[in-house]
Amino acid sequence: MSACMRFTRRVWKSFVENQGHDHRCFPNILNAKPGLLEASVKIEPYNLNRVGTAHGGYILSLTDTLGSLAVATKGQYMTGVSVDVGTSFVKPAGRVGEELTAKAIVTGIGKSLAYTRVDFFNAQGQLAAYGFHTKYIGKSSGHKHDVKFSEDGETVIEGEDLPEDVVP
Repeated sequence: MSACMRFTRRVWKSFVENQGHDHRCFPNILNAKPGLLEASVKIEPYNLNRVGTAHGGYILSLTDTLGSLAVATKGQYMTGVSVDVGTSFVKPAGRVGEELTAKAIVTGIGKSLAYTRVDFFNAQGQLAAYGFHTKYIGKSSGHKHDVKFSEDGETVIEGEDLPEDVVP
């Protein structure tokens, strides 16, 4: 497993242990490389709207969570706070038991702001929704647990490479 994947899973574990809003989204992280996160979720009955498909609010929450985890793929342990987030819906995202997949990318990152885009695909592989997430990272950059990855994300070149199950 790559260093980027280990680190991103460790950040996700810290979200879950915090018991905040993010831990209720339950993404399965499939792939993490610097600036890219791929994940999936199984749609559950509590994720539905009144017409029986994945609720838009759920997808918006995933835009927030996955955008944050995309920032983590850049080596940021504390992923900042939301400044702006939005999602546009193209097709139904799915029904109970179906898998919704997502691809989150960091479209830009500076000293104070990070920008992400998240594309969601339904079980038929169709673009179901796309979202954006802008995060203020100015005060979270430079955290003692931040790392710098090799270009391919396979190794940590600055900072400490901990096992994924260790949450500092």
